[in-house]
Amino acid sequence: MKLVKYENNDNGIMQNLPYEKFISYGAETLTDSELLAIIIRTGTQKMSARELGWEVLKAVGKYGNGLLGLYQIPLQELMQVKGIGKVKAVKLKALAELCTRMAQTKARERLSFSRPESVAGYYMERFRHEKVEHILLLLFDAGMHLLEEQLLSTGTVNASLLSPREVYVSAFRSQATHIMLLHNHPGGNPEPSRNDIQITRRIAEIGKTIDIFMLDHIIIGDNSYFSFKESSLLNECSVP
Repeated sequence: MKLVKYENNDNGIMQNLPYEKFISYGAETLTDSELLAIIIRTGTQKMSARELGWEVLKAVGKYGNGLLGLYQIPLQELMQVKGIGKVKAVKLKALAELCTRMAQTKARERLSFSRPESVAGYYMERFRHEKVEHILLLLFDAGMHLLEEQLLSTGTVNASLLSPREVYVSAFRSQATHIMLLHNHPGGNPEPSRNDIQITRRIAEIGKTIDIFMLDHIIIGDNSYFSFKESSLLNECSVP
């Protein structure tokens, strides 16, 4: 028979200690607040570590659903949560960053630039939490090896500021034969705007005349994506 330790909350109700619950029953049995309690480790005179976990979840709730908000909440604001302070806030933000990097590493193992869902899955972990638009250019050689990636723009509200000249100057500099564009929609909906479609076709058409072919333009949304390749919007202007 397993013995599980308990703690008293402010109302005198006996509760499982998250650490002991983890050991006895496994991580998957813990609630979000209990998992946070293990990271927080110690409570205050008035609140247990698990209750501090609840307070953290309430604070990050306006930034995202559940634990996702932990990545977005500013460090200074997290520090202001009663009972958290600087050290615990830094630990929690480090945890959020660690989780993001683990997800990126896992996605990287499945990354194939010939499959839009694979590309989207990898870069989604990088851009899905961003509050402003980022436009990324991927440059490839004739063997479809990634030469480099360049961040063309940050903070723009639409792709109209994306310059075909800037794209192909970068391509010539890297001696690339193929390119791919990615950008995120901070609002969460990956459907392309009319401007997205126009600028994508323009870049693809220019590239075809100079033998630098566009593989795809992928728009990242909230746990979703849109691929110009999959939708056939690139038409004959994509890879020959």
